[in-house]
Amino acid sequence: MLTKRQEEILKLIITEYIKLAKPVGSNLICSALKCSSATVRNEMADLEELGLLEKTHTSSGRIPSEKGYRYYVDHLMKPKELNGEDMLKLQIVFNNQQLELADYLDESLRLIADITNYTSIVLGGTSHENKLKEISVVPIDSENLIVVVITDKGHVEHKKVMLRDVSLEEIKKTVSLINELIVGTPIDEVSSKLEFEIKPIIGRYVKEHEMVYNTFYQVFQDFSSKNINVVGKNNILKQPEFNNIEKIQDIFSKLDNREEIIDNITEENNDIKIYIGKENNLDEEVTVIKTGYRTRDQEGTIAIVGPKRMDYERVVTLLEYIKENIEK
Repeated sequence: MLTKRQEEILKLIITEYIKLAKPVGSNLICSALKCSSATVRNEMADLEELGLLEKTHTSSGRIPSEKGYRYYVDHLMKPKELNGEDMLKLQIVFNNQQLELADYLDESLRLIADITNYTSIVLGGTSHENKLKEISVVPIDSENLIVVVITDKGHVEHKKVMLRDVSLEEIKKTVSLINELIVGTPIDEVSSKLEFEIKPIIGRYVKEHEMVYNTFYQVFQDFSSKNINVVGKNNILKQPEFNNIEKIQDIFSKLDNREEIIDNITEENNDIKIYIGKENNLDEEVTVIKTGYRTRDQEGTIAIVGPKRMDYERVVTLLEYIKENIEK
């Protein structure tokens, strides 16, 4: 453990670096803690030797190391109350009785992305629990229709699609085939079942079977994909430490990759967990703060991705508020 003064210096350096993204020099610490410059420099040297601070090549100041951030998170970080503005914005979302759980999550995570300039991710764990109850179509005109998908838990999704040169009769035959063979299938397995059970036989019943099959296949793919929502990806560009084009492209590629997100963001633990740099499997240049959530019939993960120089106290408080409200 560190001495009290070392902890004060480490915390001050981290909080200043989080705000300014610039190395912190001894002058600021001397002024804040009323210590001599020699004392502060010695303490900073000790913290650097312990691996909690790093010295940059371009400045005499110090920045936190991953180990320093971890010490801060484990020993120095204090719970922070939501400020009035953040609270008001989130209350507007959660007081809207018209929204479903997915809407609460998407809207609140969009707010967090806006007010923190970080990236928010929602992974819904509901697709396997939701089974197809019925699919129907509502014609709009000769080329456009709405496909309505209903699950056994009462979840309803609809998607507007265009089918040129296909009769309504052909479309209805496809819907009947799907309802006959696939009802009761978990939503995340429907696309696979379409491919192996519907695709081989649809040609016997539907003339323009390839076009119709591809349309319905994409509807279910889109439905399943809604279980992952990445908000504020471009906020990475606003962080000064991400000024390397190759690094930005690499992070963007991971955030666009469904398998990467499922493998590296999914969190079954219901507590808020903080993974700093090399501790997370997404990218060693970022911090991932995430938690699992559980309601009566749904579960999933909410996560915030940002630089290691993240406002940890604020993000943890925001996640706790969202988690508490969606689990009510």
